[in-house]
Amino acid sequence: MPKAWSAKDKRQYKHVKESELDQGRGADRAEEIAARTVNKERRKEGRTKEQKSSSDE
Repeated sequence: MPKAWSAKDKRQYKHVKESELDQGRGADRAEEIAARTVNKERRKEGRTKEQKSSSDE
């Protein structure tokens, strides 16, 4: 897990991952879905750094 994630993010990741595993997803896919979900919420809340696009240079 990235260092930038808070305790809340880590709990959410664990919960989503366990939920996906319970639904029959593979471990790799469950981890991907969980990480994407947490990162989506972080972006929505404005807790991520904006990434420069290649057209900005």
